[in-house]
Amino acid sequence: MKNLATCKPTEFVAQTAKIREAVSNWVDVVDLINIKNTQPDYIKLSENATQEEKAEVILYNAELKRQQALDNFNQVLDNALSKHPEETLNVLALCCFVDPKNVDDYTMDQYLECILDMIQSKSVISFFSLLARLDQKSI
Repeated sequence: MKNLATCKPTEFVAQTAKIREAVSNWVDVVDLINIKNTQPDYIKLSENATQEEKAEVILYNAELKRQQALDNFNQVLDNALSKHPEETLNVLALCCFVDPKNVDDYTMDQYLECILDMIQSKSVISFFSLLARLDQKSI
């Protein structure tokens, strides 16, 4: 299967535009931003806390953060796989240069191999990391 790491430059540009649109829709329907921004209610340190109390609060808050990250990840998976499988499959298909209408014409093994090939490409990952950083900045 073709992917962003193995395609021609003209194909890369056209397919990246399609993927961007699909991912934007996916982020919205999966509610990724709101889930990502969900934080636990951390315990605040009192000004009079002893070193031991501070250490306990830091450990407790770290556990809250770890558990919230796991809960957030599970919520994204639940939304992506159970509530919005069509949108998720659309992104998967486009990443592998498959028309989303034909998503079932290939096995999951083929998709996984294609995705692994793409994410193992340092250039592809660097490109998308740069885009993500630029998206977080007001340019």
